[in-house]
Amino acid sequence: MEKNEMSNKEPRGLGKGLGALLGEDINVDQFRKPVGYVNKEIAGARPKQDSSDVLRIPVEKVEANPFQPRMAFDQEALEELAASIRTLGLIQPITVRKISDGRYQIISGERRFKACRMAGMSMIPAYVREADDQGMLEMALVENIQRENLDPIETALSFQRLIDECSLTQEAMADRVGKKRASVANTLRLLKLPVKIQHDLKVGLLSVGHAKVLLGLPDAASQEKFCDLVIKEGLSVRELEDLVKKYLKSPSKQKSAPAQSELPFEYTRMLSHIGKYFSNEISLHRSASGKGTMTVKFASDEEVQHFLAALEKADI
Repeated sequence: MEKNEMSNKEPRGLGKGLGALLGEDINVDQFRKPVGYVNKEIAGARPKQDSSDVLRIPVEKVEANPFQPRMAFDQEALEELAASIRTLGLIQPITVRKISDGRYQIISGERRFKACRMAGMSMIPAYVREADDQGMLEMALVENIQRENLDPIETALSFQRLIDECSLTQEAMADRVGKKRASVANTLRLLKLPVKIQHDLKVGLLSVGHAKVLLGLPDAASQEKFCDLVIKEGLSVRELEDLVKKYLKSPSKQKSAPAQSELPFEYTRMLSHIGKYFSNEISLHRSASGKGTMTVKFASDEEVQHFLAALEKADI
């Protein structure tokens, strides 16, 4: 029985204060196992590989992209990512292209690659792309999305690859895969969740319905706390909705972190495009009247120069 259909009984915990509900440590890590892509073939095991498949590649056969604009990587952040990979596995595979003598070059995901090496992984999951054949890549990705056995995160990652690697807008991508634009946008939002929650979605510890409710929470800490509560207590989507509503209506949350309304689609597109050139946080705050601010944090001069070159090329 699906978790969002589990029961119509009285929602758990609604008579408790938020302190009693969320104050205790909730440890559900025993339910979490690393995502290992153990059923995928090792790259090189067959002559022609589908670029929509996740394949396993020996780490020593992967090399950095010499055109990588990002030169500096925050060591503390890398160590945190490596620790997450040791516990949960690599949720989002890197993308590589085959060069020669069975070697591969990173197209995207160098930070993830460095963290995997730091975590002691000998094999790394990767999409192997024929970098000079855009049309074949697009067809392979669309075919992959139309499979019935993809988990929600695999679907979201395929959507994101179509946008990033095939230069498609969300509207064009929705047409390609035969889905409504709103459905595509909602699926892509799953990638904004913390890695721990993406893992739980991927392995079926919670449903997409639960994830949509968690996206309404104002920060990663509260999202992870409620995610753990869902797993520990077996909450239905309705029960989770009721608890989150109570949490957001509490005086402390109303004062410190009011929930923001959903951004119009044009704003989401803008953030998606700008985000391609910056590895750090991009935030946008918009009032109901349409006024607001956008903040772009960059890690190096190279990131800014890369963005400026793209603007000049497009004559913007």
